[in-house]
Amino acid sequence: MSGPSVAELREVAQPASTMDRRSGEHWAGLLYMRRLSIYGTWLLVRTPLSPNQITGLMIVAGIAAGAVLALPGLWAAIGAALLIQLYLLLDCSDGEVARWTKRTSIAGVYLDRVGHYFSEAALLIGLGFRASGDWTPGWYTVLGFAAALGAILIKAETDLVDVARARSGLVAAPEAAAELRSRGLGMARRAAAALRFHRLIQAVELSLIALVTAVIDALSGGLAATRILVVACALVAGVQLVLHLVSILASRRLR
Repeated sequence: MSGPSVAELREVAQPASTMDRRSGEHWAGLLYMRRLSIYGTWLLVRTPLSPNQITGLMIVAGIAAGAVLALPGLWAAIGAALLIQLYLLLDCSDGEVARWTKRTSIAGVYLDRVGHYFSEAALLIGLGFRASGDWTPGWYTVLGFAAALGAILIKAETDLVDVARARSGLVAAPEAAAELRSRGLGMARRAAAALRFHRLIQAVELSLIALVTAVIDALSGGLAATRILVVACALVAGVQLVLHLVSILASRRLR
């Protein structure tokens, strides 16, 4: 099979600017997925798939994870967690393929953002249906949709900063602009960041926690653990939505 070696790919597709970054990289990418994704990229560059088509597969994997999680039983939770790992791998590989083939694009960045919106929302909605016990909508389904809406709006709050700046003729805000003007708010944000509670509604973390609750439910013969998780996700999404908006308005990102 002709094509670049893994070492050649790694040199171009995983530059230091990607591998050394911390703010823009998921912890799972730093911990293990970037070490695995290069082998997925090695296979993908030998196919006719474009980087944007790979991103499309990422979106399909993320949405499929939500649909699978909605199904009853432990195996459904295992399947959803595995699909999210595939989603994460493709999320790494699409950019790696783009860098190797020199086919980076604004459309690719846009599709990547859309993929994160759709996938996290799908997983939360699927969790809500799972907590309801069947496909009949109930209060837990409503909470799942509410958490999904909150997750989408939190991402929109971040993206709308760039929209507002672009419409005002400004470039993207530097990382330093995220510092809060109020010392008290800054301390509160650092405390919240240390607790990491916002990660509960992110796809990778949620899929793993949902698997843990599915194991607990399988042992107990009920759905109590999954239902507690849905309530927690809705509360975290609501609190984070407000706190994130306050942190943006109190920072220098809109100046």
